[in-house]
Amino acid sequence: MNLNRLPRFVMTLLLAVSLTACNQTKEKKVEEPVAENSAESAEPFFKISLAQWSLSKPIMEGDLDPMDFPEKASEMGFEAIEYVSAFYGERAKKADNPELALQGILDTLKAKSEEFEVKNVLIMVDGEGDLASSSEEERNQAVENHKKWVDAAQFLGCHSIRVNLFGSTEPEEWKKNSIDGLTKLSEYAATKNINVLVENHGYLSSNAALLAEVFEAVENPNCGSLPDFGNFCLKREGGALWEAACIEEYPRYQGVEELMPYAFAVSAKSYDFNEEGEETTIDYERMLQIVEDAGYTGHIGIEYEGNRLSAEEGIQATRDLLVEVGTRLNQQ
Repeated sequence: MNLNRLPRFVMTLLLAVSLTACNQTKEKKVEEPVAENSAESAEPFFKISLAQWSLSKPIMEGDLDPMDFPEKASEMGFEAIEYVSAFYGERAKKADNPELALQGILDTLKAKSEEFEVKNVLIMVDGEGDLASSSEEERNQAVENHKKWVDAAQFLGCHSIRVNLFGSTEPEEWKKNSIDGLTKLSEYAATKNINVLVENHGYLSSNAALLAEVFEAVENPNCGSLPDFGNFCLKREGGALWEAACIEEYPRYQGVEELMPYAFAVSAKSYDFNEEGEETTIDYERMLQIVEDAGYTGHIGIEYEGNRLSAEEGIQATRDLLVEVGTRLNQQ
């Protein structure tokens, strides 16, 4: 076709159609990679932290110095960490001046967390007395013992400490004493802008409905829960607190759902994994759906307690599962 012989208006029309088609083709080519980038950048609806207890075996076997926890977590790709007080408190107690020794430990941990760019999230406090003791004197002493960890959490930039409530096996007595101990500690922690969190950690503290009643009675906004996916054993053989077979367990999915309205943190317990990468004891999709339904978007701490995989392998398997399920739920 000789374009020079066509009327001017026909040439104008052909040129307009040609330009429109060209532009549409360019727009389509631009849209496709944007969609791909969007899918690639999808993330879980929560953040992930590493609980130091996941590394308890190498620490207790002498293969990892707890002072190197921030560096180790950074090497493994974590940006947030949760400390275990016992790994530091016992070391400080052996010094001539335990208070000065603890401050030296905290100075080092803070410097290392800054050096390796990891965020300090919370401290899990153990071995400082029973906040739910039936003895008022023991309960008050436990409150005093916990205060140094409130101060430590503030110094490190954490938002919370995690505490335990063991005490009596009688529900009403346990509830009354728990309310008293938590109220006193929470009042002090509020002056430091620190939250006091109770984990379902055995005996009546694993009765989520009863623990929720405690939170309602304390009525302090800085007092809440740290739901753990696995710690729902109410009674063990021989009345043991740990290491014995569990003979009565609270429904775990119900328990997490009942504790989530009070949650400032969440603990992703794990024990073992099948060939598909699924946890063999806990339905992570069901658990994370409960967490998402509660509107929680904070840190979920990895707490691997298995024996078949090494600590690092178990941590990685847990993180992979959290990312996979959390991302999928976030895209729904």
